[in-house]
Amino acid sequence: MKICVVGIGYVGLANALMLCKNHEVVLLDIDATKVDKINQKQSPIKDQMIEEYIADSSNMVYATLDKEYAYKGCDYIIIATPTNYNENTQYFDTKSIEKVMEDIVKFNKNTIVVIKSTIPIGYTKHLKTSFSVKDIIFCPEFLREGSALYDNLYPSRIIIGSKERYASKIAEIFASSVLKKDVPVLFMNSEEAESVKLFSNTYLAMRVGFFNELDMFAQKNNLNTEDIISGVCADPRIGKYYNNPSFGYGGYCLPKDSKQLLANFKETPNALIQAIVKTNELRKEFIIQQILSKKIDTVGFYRLIMKHESDNFRNSVMLDLINEIQKYKKIFIYEPLISDVCYNGYMVENNFNNFVNKSELIVANRMDKQLLSYKDKIYTSDIYTSDI
Repeated sequence: MKICVVGIGYVGLANALMLCKNHEVVLLDIDATKVDKINQKQSPIKDQMIEEYIADSSNMVYATLDKEYAYKGCDYIIIATPTNYNENTQYFDTKSIEKVMEDIVKFNKNTIVVIKSTIPIGYTKHLKTSFSVKDIIFCPEFLREGSALYDNLYPSRIIIGSKERYASKIAEIFASSVLKKDVPVLFMNSEEAESVKLFSNTYLAMRVGFFNELDMFAQKNNLNTEDIISGVCADPRIGKYYNNPSFGYGGYCLPKDSKQLLANFKETPNALIQAIVKTNELRKEFIIQQILSKKIDTVGFYRLIMKHESDNFRNSVMLDLINEIQKYKKIFIYEPLISDVCYNGYMVENNFNNFVNKSELIVANRMDKQLLSYKDKIYTSDIYTSDI
């Protein structure tokens, strides 16, 4: 069976490597550098398991820029292109999906399209009325950057956004490709599946916001945040997970998915969904004021990456803090992923000792072994500093 995966990002690459054990898989992208790396058996993204799978000669995945070659003869085409949230339209930018659909109709109308990109509620139904192919099915992903392939091979559940003719076959393809046994497979209509994705990420955002507000209360009242969280999370209904205060939820998924869900709630009464979006801005404002209250002139920002072991900082909370702090303080950035001495107008100092010496205060979203000797200089919201 031939499967084309469109988009060499975390979602697309993880799916391609999962499926290539049992099927012929071709990856399609518009980025020649990514395509070349795949064909040289190198990973274009940082993910240890992805890197190992690509290097393994038994995992055969071919990448191409050629749309006609990629689409022709494919039984299934998986779309995993980015859908950024547009603040002005209050809607995901789905142009990349629509462009792919136009090409699919041109080269292979007799295929089943599986949408893995995150989309607004009701979007699959819209695609079906706009593009004529055998079927379009939405199957949401629940992946973490840095462990995308692991999460794909050992999923918590498989959601199939269809109860129609081809749904069971899609479920069989994914279920037979994972390594985890007895994964729950849930069949539902497309709008329910789209809702699952947005509500799941918004719930995670809610937990981040809850423990951040707990931390703000503790700081304002001179209480021990860690003790409170330990006691609260000892209740198994709450659980000892996803409970570490941070500078706010950032990255690619939680901010845009929670905003899109709120936009979908436009005609529905709500208070909690609004609060989940708002609390993240309140947390960033609180952190900014905490930093500005320090009687210092220079602030160093340690790493921009959105999470530990990630290799990108798109939509990183650190960037939001920097944009505001730089109005009042001189700032330096330590980020080994940036080779330039200037990034978006900010000074980058990637000699760690020079960075430390120049910074009166070091802002770090997570404690790192490299920082342990400088605890008196560190400002972090990470209470579990032993977990490094």
